[in-house]
Amino acid sequence: MHIEQIKIENFRLLQNCCLDMREKTTLLVGKNNTGKTSFAVLLERFLERPDHFSYTDFPIPIRQKILSIDDDTNVQELAIRLVLRIAYDENDNLAILSEFMLDLDPARRHTNILFECCIDKKKLLTVLPTDSKERKKFIENNLSGKFLDVRIYAFDDFGHAEEAPYYLTHRDQLEEKERSEVRALLNFQVIHARRNVASSEDFGRGAKPLSTISTRFFRKRDIEAENDDETTGAEAESIEKLRSMLASIDDQLGEQYAQVFGGFLKSSRDFLGLGDLKVVSNIQSQSLIETSSQVIYGETDNFLPEHHSGLGYLNILYLLLQIELCRDDFARRNAPLNLLLIEEPEAHTHPQMQYVFADKIHGLISQIPNLQALLTTHSSHIVSKSNFEDIRYLSRPSLAEPVTIKNFHTDLSARYEELGADGAALFQFLKQYLTINSAELFFASKAIFIEGTTERILLPLFIEMHDKENVDETTESGLSSQNISVLEVGANARAFAPFLEFIGVRTLVITDIDTTKSIVSEKTGKTSYPACPVAESSHTSNETLKHFLSAPDPKEEKDFSDWHKRLVDGAASSGEGQIELAYQLAEDGYHARSFEDAFISINLDKVKARKDTLAGLKNRDTLEEFSGNDYYSLTAQILGKKSDFAGSVLYLALVEGESWRVPKYIMDGLKWIHKN
Repeated sequence: MHIEQIKIENFRLLQNCCLDMREKTTLLVGKNNTGKTSFAVLLERFLERPDHFSYTDFPIPIRQKILSIDDDTNVQELAIRLVLRIAYDENDNLAILSEFMLDLDPARRHTNILFECCIDKKKLLTVLPTDSKERKKFIENNLSGKFLDVRIYAFDDFGHAEEAPYYLTHRDQLEEKERSEVRALLNFQVIHARRNVASSEDFGRGAKPLSTISTRFFRKRDIEAENDDETTGAEAESIEKLRSMLASIDDQLGEQYAQVFGGFLKSSRDFLGLGDLKVVSNIQSQSLIETSSQVIYGETDNFLPEHHSGLGYLNILYLLLQIELCRDDFARRNAPLNLLLIEEPEAHTHPQMQYVFADKIHGLISQIPNLQALLTTHSSHIVSKSNFEDIRYLSRPSLAEPVTIKNFHTDLSARYEELGADGAALFQFLKQYLTINSAELFFASKAIFIEGTTERILLPLFIEMHDKENVDETTESGLSSQNISVLEVGANARAFAPFLEFIGVRTLVITDIDTTKSIVSEKTGKTSYPACPVAESSHTSNETLKHFLSAPDPKEEKDFSDWHKRLVDGAASSGEGQIELAYQLAEDGYHARSFEDAFISINLDKVKARKDTLAGLKNRDTLEEFSGNDYYSLTAQILGKKSDFAGSVLYLALVEGESWRVPKYIMDGLKWIHKN
């Protein structure tokens, strides 16, 4: 038995969303302001705090209907809803779930629970002011509590094929349920993103979060031992020993108190005319742990207190204790369904710890029977350590559009299948690459794909130069302050095309034109395509350009030749509004084949002047002898190690203030992604 699907309607940004749940762990990811927190809040509202709904929980598009509510308004259309679709089979114990099963047909494998927050129209209309301004103010300030009716229903939509939801078209078939029945079926626990962890700055104000939660942990164990519930024999024995020790200490302190306070007590008795007045000791184990104990690390004789731990360690320790508390609660209540929601477990932790925690949390969750865990996260490191099948992506294409929840693996694999024979291989590459390197794409606003090491080293410099030349600091932010992910993907950018479309990230692909020419061997008759200058070319070896610019089959010689000419002229269009290709075009009377070729051609005088200090060069004397514009051959003769050359170019710019020119195709690409 497990929750198979969660559907949400009319709650903040989540106007019509459907989440497919995994049987163990579901990872909810997305950019900021896409509804991850709202999803968590709604679950808690309906399952634990149904009296906390208010006017601001209704999405903006329907608020005008609420403000103009009258006798004819259909409040069902405005209701906030949560629908849990529960799957079960013949091996499950259906004793509790049977209260929500409306048809005992053996073919049934699902039932549904509807949580609904609906405006009590009759009650609201009786008190609404007639003046429009006063009416608006009244609704904004008072639409909560008594004017909202929160109810729970069970329904069976087996065979329902209409477009409108079953619970709207068949209201008479809904069976109302009590909250106690839901609690018997489902145990919901939440660990919020705003955890009560404190740094050393807070300790002076008495903040001891680990000691506090340790007290909660002990209190649960103490109660369980007293009730002989879930504690093991060893735990119960240890708790009883602690109680006995504290009772003995009470007796000893009582004897000492009698001597220390003896004179004071005698005077008080005589003055007040009271009977036997005593001071006794009453040490409570739970209070003792909270006020007189602390969580430390290091050797006992040479330890550091908890407030000397970094926030990352405090957060992880706090999380693990919280999970233990939840685990105990799940075991104690033994509900058929257990749902644990953890908001942003990465808070305060550095990337390596996020990696470790991702591994540990999956292990902990798997140890708890009948548990489904839902994690919301902004961490690319946690995403990269998770199974692709577990990822659900919250997408909001624009501020004017509502949020949708996409099943990452299912939906995206289908798009790759549409690519034909090599679609499966490209999808496998994407999974491996994202797992290793670049899950941050899930959270980026924009992306820049680059060819290799040279571009990776120099791109930050080029972005800084772009911002200085093109950004008015008083009116707009530069590229350097935008949420952009830079990925070194080489010639594999085409593998990302369906993925980029799927997550809606605008992308600049900076690549090389990589021109070649066809040569037929006189001996074998086979055709080869060696690299050559652009002016002599007939083809390109760049698969990214071929894919995005829709190159025809090379066997169609006339069509391919026309396409290649458009490629060289910069007239070949991708037709993709969110993907832009930047590759070498003619500049200053020369058309380069590669980045290095382009850079040297427009910076030749400066390269000559710096030839003795630029690393990565060879045959330096060739620079002085060079004339004409065969920069393709010059680059091949003088360029040694590309990464050393790029690093040296960067050093001279940052340290010695050399003002290099940026190839126009790169600067134009940066302008494009900056403006869009």
